[in-house]
This record gives sequence, structure tokens and C-alpha cells, in this order.
Amino acid sequence: MSTKQNIVILGAGESGVGAALLAKAKGHAVFLSDFGKIKPSYRKELEENALEYEEGKHTEDRVLAADLIIKSPGIPDKASIIKKLKEKKIPIISEIEFASRYTTKKMVCITGSNGKTTTTMWIHHILKNGGKKAELAGNVGKSLARLVIDDEAEVYVIELSSFQLDDMYDFKADIAVLTNITPDHLDRYNYEMQNYVDSKFRVIQNMTKNDWFIYNADDPIILTEIQKRTIAANLAPFSIEKTEGMVGFLNNNQININLKSEFTMSIHDLSLKGKHNAQNSLASGIVGNLLEIRNESLRESLSDFKNVEHRLEFVAKVNGIEFINDSKATNVNSVWYALESMEKPTVWIVGGVDKGNDYESLLPLVKDKVKAIVCLGKDNAKIKEAFSGAVDVIAEAGSAYEAVALSYTFAKKDDVVLLSPACASFDLFENYEDRGKQFKAAVRAL
Repeated sequence: MSTKQNIVILGAGESGVGAALLAKAKGHAVFLSDFGKIKPSYRKELEENALEYEEGKHTEDRVLAADLIIKSPGIPDKASIIKKLKEKKIPIISEIEFASRYTTKKMVCITGSNGKTTTTMWIHHILKNGGKKAELAGNVGKSLARLVIDDEAEVYVIELSSFQLDDMYDFKADIAVLTNITPDHLDRYNYEMQNYVDSKFRVIQNMTKNDWFIYNADDPIILTEIQKRTIAANLAPFSIEKTEGMVGFLNNNQININLKSEFTMSIHDLSLKGKHNAQNSLASGIVGNLLEIRNESLRESLSDFKNVEHRLEFVAKVNGIEFINDSKATNVNSVWYALESMEKPTVWIVGGVDKGNDYESLLPLVKDKVKAIVCLGKDNAKIKEAFSGAVDVIAEAGSAYEAVALSYTFAKKDDVVLLSPACASFDLFENYEDRGKQFKAAVRAL
């Protein structure tokens, strides 16, 4: 793409600033516009690189004069500036789409409703340990655009949200991983599940017979969708429930992968526990196998990987009580996975901004594993109503410190206190990271 364009970037987070730096490096005219306030670190970077920007507004004349718009994934299509751009038929793409125009390196792309961050990080860990020059991009790590300026990676491991996929058209993954699909973000998809499913399946668009699609064959939505589609890529299904036709599967507590080479490993040696992490390890292991990571290196990486912060993260043991930070669990399905992996009596901290949650699927697990609930949110009526018959003790807290203090009084030696909120954090916290950090600080203050 050699033609110089007038590029306007909407949003000045990591993806927006990365896109601005790449666009400038490739000789385009660049203007960055953020309707909110720009973080000081990003503002400094824009100024140091002599990039023109504005914050707190979108100057319509400037934005609507663009040849190309690179949009932050957080900006919905219903935003008035996006509607106006579409009326004028000005192309709108994501930063990942833009970045992909300037690299020919291998792309491993991971999406799904749950488990995508863990799987992305695990794949990156496997590839780095196996001697590959791998870089993390997308929803974790740096923006792909920033990395592509120097383009020193051998392979990019990219976590993709549905919002990023929505603005990707010509991009192609060499290896695509789909962890699962459960209802999430439906407010962005007109409350139509099929729209959200279609968005997730964009991860395989443009793939060829030389590419690989790794998917969770235990997920009924994925299986139904595959029957409806003609997929050019090679299929690599994995399962913890069945073995026939699977590239990766569980059998007699052994992980098995049969592709480029045969690989087996005891499930008990995995660094992350729970059924969902068995699935994540199969997906990650298949990628390692495809990229010809040696078995002993793969085994080591599956056994010594440490999970991402705020995702079933062990915080501390205080007087025999284990504290686990799962603040990233912002939907019911994520919490289901967290509770399913608990092996000790659990005090569960839950609550925040409800995203239309249906808690019914959690009831059997709550009855079986949870001894007390601490609600951490401004409006806890729905949670109390859902679980009042399942748990004897339900308390409310207005801060992370209060939640931890209450949980500590309800728990006994050999119990677990689990922060796994099932909700967004914006009522009491800046974001899920802030919630997790405050929880950890409160635990360490006990």
C-alpha cells in the first residue's frame, strides 16, 4: 500500500496510538481524535512523535475529510460520528487490519467468549520457550501496529475480541483458535446471538487450505456453526469429552495431541487446573505442535506457565485460607469455569454492573461449593434473589477492603475466598484491573 492517504484515527488507547505511529512511519498524513481524555503517557508519545491530535471532541470537518478511518474497538457503530462516516462511505477498519497490510509474518489468532487471554498467553509462552521469536499483540501485549513498525517477530500471537474482528476484512490468520462461544456483549449486536456468533467466526475469513482452524468440539454453538459453513482451512478440533476424530483430546487423565507428532502428558502436570484449562492447554498445545515445538519443550511450557493477572490468580494464603483473584471474570460463563475448578469450600465475592446476567446455570455449582456469598456492588438485588435459597449467608460490601474483611470472617482454615464477579466493575472501580488490584491489596493488608 504505497499511496499516501489522509488517515484519521478514532481513539487514543494502545491500538490508536500504535496505528498513528505506524501510519506516520509509512508516510501517511495522520490525525488522531479521541472523544474522551487521553492518558498522559499516550499524549506524551503523540507529542514526541509530532502527531497531530485532539481530545474531548471529534472535529467533524477533519474526521469526515478522511480517506481512511482506523477505529478503536471500543467505539460502537451507533456512535453518531460512525453513522456519519458510514453515510459518506468512508472506509472504517481496525488497527489490526491496518497493521496486517505491512507484514507478511505468521499470524496465530485467538478468539472466544472465555479463555482467550489465558490461551493467547499460554501459546506465546510455548513459542518463546520453544525458541520462536514470538510477540504478543491485540487485546494483550502491545498493539500489532506498534510491533509491525520494526516487524522483527517471526510469529505474532494475537488475541482478538469480536469488536476488533468486526472491522477486519482482508486480514488472514495462518492459525485461528476459537475457544468457545457463549452470550456476551449482546448489547453491541442488537441482542441477536447469531450476530455475535458471526462476529467470532470472522477469525477464519480469508483462510486457505494451507491454514489451520483449531476449535473446541465440546461447544455446541461452534459445532452447529461449522455445519453451516464451508471452511477452506484444515480443521483441528479438540475435546475433553470425546476422542474420535479429535486432534487433541483427554483420555484416562492424559492430554493427547496427534498432528505433526504424537504428544501425551498427564493432566495432573498442567500448571493450571480445571476442565476449562484442560481445554485451553489442548488448544495451546496444538498450536505448539503445528509450529513444530519439540515435545519436551512443549511439556515444560504446559507445566510451568503462570496465568495472567486477575484470571484465577493465586494471591496469598492467610491462616490457611486461600485467596484467589478472578476479577477478569465479568460474565456468568467465566464464573462457571472458576467455580467448577474450586476443590475446597468457597466464599464467593460477586457483583458489580450486571450485563443482563442469568445466574441459573451457576445454581448447581453454588449449592455444591459455596458456603457464603459477599456481594460487591451498588445494586445486589438480583444476586440476592438468585441465590437466597442456595446459600445460607449472603452479605453486602461497598469496597474491596470490606469484601475481603467479611470473607475472612466467613472462611475457615482450608477454605477458599474467590473474587469472581460475573459483572462489570464500573460502579465501584475504574475497571476489572483496578478491582483486582484493590482486592489483592486488601488481602495483603489482613
